[in-house]
Amino acid sequence: MKRVLIIAILSIFLFTGLGISLEQIGVTTSIVPTASAQTTVRRRRHKRSFWQKHRDKLTVAAGTAIGAGIGAGVGSKKAAAIGAGVGAGSSALYTYKLRKRHRRHRRY
Repeated sequence: MKRVLIIAILSIFLFTGLGISLEQIGVTTSIVPTASAQTTVRRRRHKRSFWQKHRDKLTVAAGTAIGAGIGAGVGSKKAAAIGAGVGAGSSALYTYKLRKRHRRHRRY
């Protein structure tokens, strides 16, 4: 049953990908790049710190470590594993659902 389900899902992905990639190029569509496509726009990137780049992963890892520590303090290895799972789940819930991502910072 598992093998049939995996084959069905992979075949759906394969056929939908082929359908998208086999679209015909119309007469009005040009393959030759135009002058506007060749211009480059240079933008300065904001130098982000390590925390800014990996904030989501670090928050989930910290929640997992705290949950494992609480579980180990309460009981055995099994309790530590359960605590790690609960910590990872709750920190992922906070990170990806509850935390406000785009806060407006006023610069004076």
